[in-house]
This record gives sequence, structure tokens and C-alpha cells, in this order.
Amino acid sequence: MALNITTQDLDNYPGTTKTVTVDQEKIVPAGYEGDEQFLMSFSTSAYSDNVARTAIQDLYVMDFKTGWAKSSGFVGSGGKFAIDDTHKSLMIKMDNTTSGTDALGYYTVTLTPNDDQTPVSGEVIAADMEEAIRALTMETADTGYLLAYKNASVEFKDGKFWIVSGSIGKYYSGNYRSSVAVKAAASLDCSAELGFDRSMTSEGMDSIAVKEAPLAVDYTTSTTPLTIGAGTGVSAGDALMITDGGNTEYFTALAGTTDTEIVVPIMATNSFVGIVNGYTVASGTKVQILREQDPEGTPTMWHDAVDSICRYGVKTIINQIDYSS
Repeated sequence: MALNITTQDLDNYPGTTKTVTVDQEKIVPAGYEGDEQFLMSFSTSAYSDNVARTAIQDLYVMDFKTGWAKSSGFVGSGGKFAIDDTHKSLMIKMDNTTSGTDALGYYTVTLTPNDDQTPVSGEVIAADMEEAIRALTMETADTGYLLAYKNASVEFKDGKFWIVSGSIGKYYSGNYRSSVAVKAAASLDCSAELGFDRSMTSEGMDSIAVKEAPLAVDYTTSTTPLTIGAGTGVSAGDALMITDGGNTEYFTALAGTTDTEIVVPIMATNSFVGIVNGYTVASGTKVQILREQDPEGTPTMWHDAVDSICRYGVKTIINQIDYSS
């Protein structure tokens, strides 16, 4: 059953109502080999320009993946951050924009400091940043990604800022991704003050591939090298794990390591033993290269419920409606 949602712009045009329709549909999309798909649809008879009578395209949602970037949470004091006249800008890129302020797809976003230059609360910064992102004007080459910015959300929770793309799709990485990236502004930068100098992104987490290989030759403790199957690309300095299902150990690859032979610490050379136990090929031993992980998931799904998706769809349509008449 379709739901008709009455919407208004209470700040600028109170009393002028427009209807957004939310429905569940079953269609056969192109590229799905004739397979029926259930999806959510969002539509309106309102216009994005009442004078030109420009129709708003219906929105169909089949996937939940929405790109994000989050700050480290290591900065700030008491939920407030040092935003002032010399630290108030950062650069943001959403999805696959290629033009922008720096001609690389990043657009400069400028925040509003307190008049007395005192630290600003995280909630205020999040609201200010969201408004600034939505107000950005796209370069001609990036107009296809306008809604990623116009529908963007910024939240401050658990001491971290989350910048969420206004798009939704099937991928976190690649040319057709939904993603957010943040970098330092050319001047008046505040990325470090907000914790985005050590940010984490959905695209970055999605791009991490777990590389592992089986043990190729039985290994005896305090000997080197450790011989494994080819293909991991392991190099000196990598942190690794070795396990046979019973014993699990962690160690570091030393200088001289190659793709198939890992130099490990031994007592005679390094004064300590990197791998304490012996491992055999027959036991199914494998070696895995360790990489950075998101402590909250890989990657954390921003939309995790139907209610969240419905709110996203309604917001997307509302942000395009002309409420002036």
C-alpha cells in the first residue's frame, strides 16, 4: 500500500504543502536477466522549478550502501572543537566527482566560528557542516553528483563526526561508488582540529583485501625463512598472523622478505623468537597479512533498517521540490 507523505518548507514557505509518495514495487530491471526485484519507490507530482514545470525523477532504492567518512574521535575537549578564524575550512569529495575546488573532485567547505573564537560544540559544527555541504555549487563536470552533496548528512555521535554521502548504491568503491573523502584545505584548514587528519572511510575499508597463503614447507621454531605460497605481496615491515587452527601467533616480516619467503625473528640473530611454535603443511597452516580494520565494522552500514531507507528516500525528493508556490 502506497503512503502519501505531506511535506512543507516551514522556514521559507509555511502552509504550502507537497506530497511525496512511498511505495513498494516489484519490477524487472535491465541487467538482471529477467529476474524480478522488490524495491522501494519514492515519487512526487511536485516540480523542482514551478515556473519551468520541471518534473522530479522517481527514486528507486534496491541497495543500502551509502558512503561515509568519520573522524578519529581523538581530538576535541568536552565535545567542543577549536574552530576559529584561522581554522575553519576542509575539503570534501563525494562519490566520483572529478572537478571541484582543486580540480580533483574536492570542494572546499567553510565553517562558521563563534564570534568570540571559543571552541564550538560538535553538534553545532555538524549542523553547520551539513548546511555548507548542501549549499555547494557543482562544477559542470560534477553536476551528475549534485544529489550526493545536496542530500548529504553530517552527524556528531560518540565523539566522532560522520559525513554521509547523499547517494545510495551497490558499491562502496569503484567508479560507481557511494563514498566520502576528506582532506586538508589549502588555507585555514581545520581537518586536524576535527580529527579528519586520521579519518576512516567506507571506501577505504571496502578496498582492503585480506591476503593469505598456505604454508609451503614445514616450519620449525626459531628458524628462518618461513616459506609460504605465492601471491600475497608480503614485504618487510608487514604484520602477519600464522595459525594451524590450534595455535595462533603474530609476528613481523623482517628485511629480506620476498613473496614466498618471509624472514622472521630468531634468537641467534635478533635475540628473540618471532614464532614460538612449529607448524606443518599437513595441519593446514596458513599465514595472513594484517591490515587496518574499522573497529565498528567493515565497513559499517549507515542505513541499517527500512525506516532509515524510507527517510532517505523522502529526504531525497524533498530536497528537490520547489515550495515557492
